Amino acid sequence: MTGYGTVEEMLVGEDGEAVMGPLPRLRARLSAAAAGEGLLDVAYCTIDTPIGSLLLAATPDGLVRIALPNEDQERVLAELAVRISPRILNAPSRFDQAAREIGEYLSRSRRSFDLAIDLRLASGFRRSVLRQLLEIEYGATASYAQVAAASGNPRAVRAVGSACATNPLPLVVPCHRVLRSDGTLGGYAGGLQLKRRLLELEGQSEAGQ
Repeated sequence: MTGYGTVEEMLVGEDGEAVMGPLPRLRARLSAAAAGEGLLDVAYCTIDTPIGSLLLAATPDGLVRIALPNEDQERVLAELAVRISPRILNAPSRFDQAAREIGEYLSRSRRSFDLAIDLRLASGFRRSVLRQLLEIEYGATASYAQVAAASGNPRAVRAVGSACATNPLPLVVPCHRVLRSDGTLGGYAGGLQLKRRLLELEGQSEAGQ
């Protein structure tokens, strides 16, 4: 892992003596120092949730990536290093609000997110689709065709499916609320079982269920 992906539980203090301390505290110090010197481009952490372990990543502009439990977290970090910057640091303290809001959503005590997001990993029509997904309210669904029309290209139904499949911020940008025109699930990067679970959490179900 390049950048700040790995840290040890020992630092050298200003007096040259070894400084020992809990890893989270050292990570916080490294994060603050790196950010203060303009050396930190991407912060990340992992959180445990009722649906499994999620990897969260953020830039100074906002949350940029959420990796679902079925994704290879090391691969995701490697992709972020290539697509954004290799200056990456595990900095859990930066994600207190995001972790709290995601936990509240999954426990049915939150219906919308108040998080800054960074959509730089999507561009062109895909970014337009993601912005449209943010308009689908909690408990509601839309078809791929409806999203295509609302995004300005009614014939781009397949492109909408591709945008949903590559959505870098699942849960927060709710691609799970997009279904086929007949009400069946369609696809989901996190797996159909998770998509069904999220819809049921919000009070929806697949057609025929």
